[in-house]
Amino acid sequence: MTKYIASVSFGKDSLAMLLRLIEEKKPLDEVIFYDTGMEFGAIYKIRDKVKKLLEEKNIKYTELKPKNSFLYDMFEREVKSKNGTTHKGYSWCGGVCRWGTSMKLQALDSYSKDNYIYIGIASDEKRRIEKQKNPRKLMPLVEWNMNERECLEYCHSHGYYWVDNETELYQILGRVSCWCCKNKNLKELNNYYKYLPKYWEKLKELQAKTDRPFKNNMTIFDLEERFKKND
Repeated sequence: MTKYIASVSFGKDSLAMLLRLIEEKKPLDEVIFYDTGMEFGAIYKIRDKVKKLLEEKNIKYTELKPKNSFLYDMFEREVKSKNGTTHKGYSWCGGVCRWGTSMKLQALDSYSKDNYIYIGIASDEKRRIEKQKNPRKLMPLVEWNMNERECLEYCHSHGYYWVDNETELYQILGRVSCWCCKNKNLKELNNYYKYLPKYWEKLKELQAKTDRPFKNNMTIFDLEERFKKND
């Protein structure tokens, strides 16, 4: 029997999608969340709140996890380079080496198989919309013409806020993806340094284990010196 599954990261877009699917009584049999183990604390708080809602609505909740821990793949896993050499770990995830994202997508595709799966792509994410060719992957936010700003407003109107260290994350970050994501821009990283010291210290701990720079050929330590001078 074909099921309808919602892939939810508990960020603003996928959460808005889920809440509206429930509100409009669209077919929905199951919600899946892929836990990298490197999500912001606010994401896990939102998850726990939503799980109670799903229980009330009798909607199945499933949590997927990577085969290995994120840190094992980042620092310990034997990785073969294109030139035939091997090294330990993928290092930072992001940019041209989005290894964590690839693992997540593979796991979600493997789990959903021949079922329909709702994915939280907003109406103003043109590149992601154009790349989506699988007819079994449904994009309700596009059908509803809900852009990213409207998704955040919709979540707020339903009482969901991403608060970490007394800071609403969407006020300082464009996306609340993994806290160690290399795709964060300089403005966002400066906001980490200013408003999220706990996560900044965690980034420094990871940087101490890899020689690979984090952003614009700068390490986290280089960025810290830059931000100190700016202050």
